[in-house]
Amino acid sequence: MKSHSQRERPIAWSERKSKVGSHWVLPFAWVEHKMDWIAYLLANWSFLEVLAYLESFGVLIAVIFYFSEAGDRLKQKHYQAWQVINSAQGKGGNGGRIDALEVLNADGVPLVGVDLSGAFLVGIRLPKADLARADFNSADARQAQMPGAKIEDANLRSANFRGAGLEKASLQGSVLDDGDFSGANLRGADLSGVSLVKTDLQGAQMAGIKWETLKCIDGANLSGVKSAPKEFLNWALAHGATEKRN
Repeated sequence: MKSHSQRERPIAWSERKSKVGSHWVLPFAWVEHKMDWIAYLLANWSFLEVLAYLESFGVLIAVIFYFSEAGDRLKQKHYQAWQVINSAQGKGGNGGRIDALEVLNADGVPLVGVDLSGAFLVGIRLPKADLARADFNSADARQAQMPGAKIEDANLRSANFRGAGLEKASLQGSVLDDGDFSGANLRGADLSGVSLVKTDLQGAQMAGIKWETLKCIDGANLSGVKSAPKEFLNWALAHGATEKRN
């Protein structure tokens, strides 16, 4: 709030005039003296003090309205993000989907059932995202970072997740058939009930994966996988997986 200070009463003109040394300065001194009186009268005018209080009060009201409408602005931001995602369904390219998805996930909005088939999602960052039942069919998600994401019962057929970060992600019940997960980080990922028919897992990091109830691995390429449990490798090779280098 602006401070409203009282001004001292200006001295009389006769006294002021007597202090002026040169006659040529008198016109300027007279103008300054009048300005001092105007400033004195305005500084002691209660109306101006009231205006100062009203100005501060107006700022306070504006701040209150700003925070009271924060929820509406957040809803509008989410609505616009979903518009971008939905309008790009079934289309190739980015179409602003990367930014829209990252904004929603950063705000804790579930992305359950989102249709990202054929989407260009290279380098997208969706840590701990809820992508249950999402459709990534033929999506290009190379180098995507989705640690701890929930990608359960999702369609990842023919998707390209080469070099993606999927550590500790839950892929329970998802279909990764014909997908490219070479070089992906699957450390600690849950592959329970997952289908890996003809999935390329060359060089993937597979330490600590949950695989015991894995659905199918026929034709999957396990060449150069890193830190995979020995029991998993033995089981996979006995059930149709290969170690063929491309």
